[in-house]
Amino acid sequence: MARRRRTWWIVGGIVAVLALGLGIGPLLYAATQEDAAAAPTVQAQPSEVELAADTDGAWTVSPGSSAGYRVDEVLNGANVTVAGTTDQVTGSVTVEGGDMASAEVVVDVASIRTDNGQRDSYFRSNVMDVETHPTATFTVQGPVDLPELSGTPVTVPVTGELTLVGTTRPVQADLAVVRTAEGVDVSGAVPVVFADFGIDAPDLGFVRVEDRGQVEFLLRLTK
Repeated sequence: MARRRRTWWIVGGIVAVLALGLGIGPLLYAATQEDAAAAPTVQAQPSEVELAADTDGAWTVSPGSSAGYRVDEVLNGANVTVAGTTDQVTGSVTVEGGDMASAEVVVDVASIRTDNGQRDSYFRSNVMDVETHPTATFTVQGPVDLPELSGTPVTVPVTGELTLVGTTRPVQADLAVVRTAEGVDVSGAVPVVFADFGIDAPDLGFVRVEDRGQVEFLLRLTK
């Protein structure tokens, strides 16, 4: 009888520890979370930099580019901004007569990462279904009037289409554009309402994601 009583004490202790861990674990995680760093954006070029030549022509999204998402989530009552990024970005931009004639940016969604592997796994499988929809695409059909590009960033409003999880919707964004020694840098953020793309914002009880966020990118364009 004493041995059986001792066994129940041990089992009970294990259950209590597990319950405590499940309850406190998310709280501890929430307490250690900090808002994600600001998205990278184009930078003004030093006056002594020799800028790339004429902007007319075909441009390619080159290494050093990045894209991803930014959302606000509530984790056990703590508000935190989360950002996922990837450098697996491809695409092209065509400039004709000083106007942007067309642009396409393709992002490998499966390679987007945050600071938490469990979040990333849920994002890939339950939110974005990357097995079926491995990429996201942002396109612009011009012409889009471009101001004279220099080493000082300028703002270019564009209307385009964003495709997420196989659903395409019209979107608007303000692009920041600057000429560099290597080519042209472009950064921007596209506001997204998840329901517009058939995406259910995660709500798992202890963590809840707001119903909107943004897709953000920094593109290094070279000829």
